[in-house]
Amino acid sequence: MSFSILNNIPALSAENQLNSTQLSLQRTLAQLASGSRINSGADDAAGLAIANGLEANISALNQSVQNANDGIGALQVADGALGQVTTLLNRAVTLATEASTGTVSSTQRTALNAEYTQIMAEIDRIGSTTTFNGTSVFTASTTSIYLSDASTNSTIGVSVGALSSSGLGLGSTSLAGADGSAAQTALAAINTAISTIASDRGTIGASINRLQDASAVISVQVQNLTAAENGIMAADIPTAISNLSQESVLAQTGMAALAQANSQEQSVLTLLH
Repeated sequence: MSFSILNNIPALSAENQLNSTQLSLQRTLAQLASGSRINSGADDAAGLAIANGLEANISALNQSVQNANDGIGALQVADGALGQVTTLLNRAVTLATEASTGTVSSTQRTALNAEYTQIMAEIDRIGSTTTFNGTSVFTASTTSIYLSDASTNSTIGVSVGALSSSGLGLGSTSLAGADGSAAQTALAAINTAISTIASDRGTIGASINRLQDASAVISVQVQNLTAAENGIMAADIPTAISNLSQESVLAQTGMAALAQANSQEQSVLTLLH
């Protein structure tokens, strides 16, 4: 066995092993502290890139669910407003039916027409002032609900349509007159308007169902992508704890070995005595 004081090879070997153990120990402690297997690009560069892409997909899909829910909310506001319009039109049917009979005088028809006029005005007010998130609900334009997963996108167009008494064909109707002919004409127009509102509500209901279906599908996508992202990023806690125990022991034995290797150099001094 040769002795050298120029280089302590056993100490260098022990130091290298100890440094490697310390790096592993630090990585394990980071995993346990964060709960994440990947805490830097050095841990798993490819895995980090995939996980970041999945996180972007998940963020976009979560917002798409919110977009769909906002669209559903706007449509539900419209449906509720049209339900109130139907109630108003049913009252108009009662007034027009009463004004159509020959036993009602002109003065009485004028009084009935006054309430009828207020009903038309309220329909116009509902059409012009009903809003969702500061935006008018009853417009002739189509609203596009944007859905995306950050890489591909699609839109669902929903349309409510404008709402007004004239748009329903009631703008020029009246219950007043010497006989009930005008009221009878109005009654026919009111019945047509009720059918139109019912059809519009059916269309709105179909759009609500479609958005709810789209939201449900996207929610399943979010669930699956979250599971995939979790599989890449989440630390295996039992394994990490086992590694921590092993690396802690190795760190202690490594320091002991380094101390022993350094002490061997001192044995050279015995040759000088």
